[in-house]
Amino acid sequence: MIRLPITSKKTGIFLSPPTRYTSSMIKLVAGLFHNEVETKAKLCEFIQSTDRLSIGPECEKFEKDFAAWQGRQHCVLFNSGSSANLALVQALLNLKRIHAGDTAAFSAITWATNVMPLVQLGLIPLPADIELDTLNVSSQTFQALLDQGADLKLLFLTNLLGFCSDIDRIKSICETRGIILIEDNCESLGTIYEGTKLGNWGLASTFSFFVGHHLSTIEGGAVCTDDAELARMLRLVRAHGWDRNLAEDEKQQLRDEHGIDETFFANFTFYALGYNLRPTEITGFLGNVQLPHLDAMVRQRHENFLQLHSAISQNPDILPLRYDHLELVSNFAVPIVGASRQAAERHIAALTRADVETRPLVGGAIPDQPFYKKLYGETAGIAAARQANQHGFYFANHEGLSAAEIDVLTAALAQNLPVPA
Repeated sequence: MIRLPITSKKTGIFLSPPTRYTSSMIKLVAGLFHNEVETKAKLCEFIQSTDRLSIGPECEKFEKDFAAWQGRQHCVLFNSGSSANLALVQALLNLKRIHAGDTAAFSAITWATNVMPLVQLGLIPLPADIELDTLNVSSQTFQALLDQGADLKLLFLTNLLGFCSDIDRIKSICETRGIILIEDNCESLGTIYEGTKLGNWGLASTFSFFVGHHLSTIEGGAVCTDDAELARMLRLVRAHGWDRNLAEDEKQQLRDEHGIDETFFANFTFYALGYNLRPTEITGFLGNVQLPHLDAMVRQRHENFLQLHSAISQNPDILPLRYDHLELVSNFAVPIVGASRQAAERHIAALTRADVETRPLVGGAIPDQPFYKKLYGETAGIAAARQANQHGFYFANHEGLSAAEIDVLTAALAQNLPVPA
């Protein structure tokens, strides 16, 4: 018996039925790591041989190498992508680049902990609607928000599920108006637009290395930036506000600035508001083991997407996704937006029959989530985000998909399913 997804009458959010995993199921998360058996063996050997598991040289190596891979000057590693979001907003506040009470726009479809730090740290969140053909904020939807009189100081843009709109024009608008642009690139690691990787368009970008993402360190996240002052503040925010993870010249500069001249007290001096968001050496080690394979993993996701999209694009029950402006599509998962809610439900049922796991689009339309409505009431101006949420879902795209599994997916997606009588 097929259990169709239930839709909440209050929120319009899909409430997926419990998943019953089978050995043949095409799961959203197929495994813990890339080259899982080999990676687990290396991890066991590392734990047995190391004398340090708290943040140390493995984390430092990953930061250096991931920054180089991404094409940024600095990478600061965290214990999760959500922590990276929190730390980035806190760092901008500490540096007085933004202030409590400022208005910060965010992509209406995103993850909850992109928005929660804005609320928790005293900013005023304002959702920006998306385009249905890219699932992302565009210069047009962003400009529409500004035309309503929004006095924005920050835009936290989510590069949703491997796609973007015209982020170059969004950046230009931000630069003209003095708005700080930051990116959530957790789901689009490796996607290239106009010769530049997503995550390199704003002042800084956040990444997640949670299980099932492009790169898995079990838990883990990062912020990348070219701004040295911001990178230094992120390291303070990550660890209590103290200076222990700074370069020696940076430590001395802080100590001179604050008159800390006794080594005895220096390690226990707190310079800025911070948290404990540190990763472990396990995080760094797992990142270092898998990073050499990342280019191949990204390329395979791109090739998978092209095959799957060839079936999707021929189905009138599914809204077309535009990606011809992207040189490479590296998505965390493949999104589908049905032409109607009924069409979406029919395709979810067809995929369920084919033993394919599905789920709603990311965190849905965040302004319709209970925590947001409790604080801000009903939100207008996000019609496309609501439509994508109510008619949308996604399924797996990862480098481990076999040719047979892609055949199963394309066969299920190619069906123009009739409306039940």
